[in-house]
Amino acid sequence: MFFTNPRASRRAYDESLREVMSIARGKQSRQWLSSWSRLSPEPTPAWALPRLAAQLGIGALTVKDESKRSALGSFKVLGAPVALLRLVLRRWPDRGWTPGDLLAGRHAGALRDFVVVSATDGNHGRALAAAAQSIGCRCVIVLHAQVSQERETPIAQLGAEIVRIAGNYDESVEEAARLAGANGWEVVSDTSYDSYEEVPRDVMQGYGILADELLEHAAGDGPCPFTHVIVQGGVGGLAAGVASHFWERYGAARPAFIVVEPEQADCLLQSARSGRPARATGSVDSVMAGLACGETSPLAWRFLQPAVDLFMTVTDAQAEQAMRTLATGEAGDVPVLSGESGAAGLAALQVLAADPDARRAAGLGPAAHVLLVSTEGATAPGVYRAITGRSGEEVVAAQEQWLLREQR
Repeated sequence: MFFTNPRASRRAYDESLREVMSIARGKQSRQWLSSWSRLSPEPTPAWALPRLAAQLGIGALTVKDESKRSALGSFKVLGAPVALLRLVLRRWPDRGWTPGDLLAGRHAGALRDFVVVSATDGNHGRALAAAAQSIGCRCVIVLHAQVSQERETPIAQLGAEIVRIAGNYDESVEEAARLAGANGWEVVSDTSYDSYEEVPRDVMQGYGILADELLEHAAGDGPCPFTHVIVQGGVGGLAAGVASHFWERYGAARPAFIVVEPEQADCLLQSARSGRPARATGSVDSVMAGLACGETSPLAWRFLQPAVDLFMTVTDAQAEQAMRTLATGEAGDVPVLSGESGAAGLAALQVLAADPDARRAAGLGPAAHVLLVSTEGATAPGVYRAITGRSGEEVVAAQEQWLLREQR
């Protein structure tokens, strides 16, 4: 299903939005994380997939591969750590602490009684737990009923205290807020709600590092190297962080933005239809665990409503097929390790390319250069193997062999 957003426009980046998120603040976030030992010192790869592009009838296809961001295997490690750093520095503004010293654990003694809490489908909680462990504060993670043991274990191994609830993701967000209020803890979430916007803003700003990496070598006065950017939905934080960076830099000449969600977790598409933040209409239970969110973040929606041209949904089966397409490099391109949520962007592109009406609505054609963000690797290894028929290690090995062949 797709919905063309009648409120999307082509104009200069709004000054009111620049006060919330900006390229300058994103570059500062990137510099802060550059000293963190848990992150790769190099930008994640942006793979060109020319053969798959030809099959899909577009000019070029680029996949930003977040499986290589860190051992945590997800883009989420750009958001929660930045937000935690800014939270600590706001809380203790007169200590003279620096982000580098905090991430190196040099103030762990002073922070041992400081507690952060968050709900998660897996990757955000893992990123927050890793940052809290490095900084030296306590971390409590609330998990809902659909979060597997396979996703829980890595979070607990990073020292986080786990709280389980019987409900869904949105109910886990409510429980995290309740626990924070009852215990004097701080919520670190990428979901905004009434009177809670500072931290989600900082999380989204961290996600903008993706765009900063992609555009750092683009000519300052040249056109955007991508005509289309397809990005995953969820509550909207990633899409807002990425879109805001492109929009601020290119203004009215920004690329077309397409946001994709699971069909049973379509809160952003429903928001576009109603013109305000809305709830999903389905069960919010998807193999795309990181996107299984029922409520739109109001703060993210301020960026998405004027910028996203097309909202669409894909089925679990379509996402699974996209995972296999990337894992095998079946078109002859480099194999890419992409998990359930990570492959949603390719699933969306495959759906659009196969439907003449959708292709026209998206403006896809031989001149299109499409950017996808593969947001995660095999963060649930058992699920990944069951879907693709191979392990993450096997895909990485095939990728390395492919690269060696290309170099000969």
